[in-house]
Amino acid sequence: MANVDKVKILVVGDSGVGKTSLVHLICHNEPTNNPGWTIGCSVDVKLHEYKAGTAAEKTFFIELWDIGGCTSHQDCRSMFYTNVHGIILVHDLTNRKSQQNLQCWLGEVLRKENKISGGNGFDLDSEQFVGNQLPLLVIGTKADQTETIRDKNRQSSVAEEFGADQFDLDNYSVKYLAPGSTNAVKLSRFFDKVIERRYYSRESQAPTLQSHSSPQLGRRVKNAHVD
Repeated sequence: MANVDKVKILVVGDSGVGKTSLVHLICHNEPTNNPGWTIGCSVDVKLHEYKAGTAAEKTFFIELWDIGGCTSHQDCRSMFYTNVHGIILVHDLTNRKSQQNLQCWLGEVLRKENKISGGNGFDLDSEQFVGNQLPLLVIGTKADQTETIRDKNRQSSVAEEFGADQFDLDNYSVKYLAPGSTNAVKLSRFFDKVIERRYYSRESQAPTLQSHSSPQLGRRVKNAHVD
């Protein structure tokens, strides 16, 4: 499968929100027993059937770049913000601040990619995002731990502000991404949207992602557990 095309999707959010376990669930369809703190970046890969079940069906590699959320590494992680084709913003449903920080994460990525202009701060106004068209998906984790907070979050969700799809899940339960479920459909639709913009839209100008993108990139502290 050496000739399979691929897209690069960043997975960003505060430290401890569950990005690593989310990526593992998406790529391997099973929960991970002991996710560690991501130092720098770790990449995992999923095979995705673009427009599955249609005449246009085609297999792509989805590279999910799990970006470490530690604030002390903020200046270093910009090296991973190049040739980005989509962004998954991850927050913890039990941690309101992690959702509020998604706007800062989006601003950080887009400024490093030179998609928007701005000063030293990373806060992003939704008007600055107009015309960027970089596909976004917002995922709330730890849905098993709360029910009432979900509706409160939706009232001021960054997903609504920036016109992105969103869903909530428990990273340790495969039922939340079961085939045919609403969450699985939204995730597949997001992957299709990223591929569509990268390979089939008139706006696609970026060079093809090179083979240096490797699941071995980055390292983890194996004994440090995050939820």
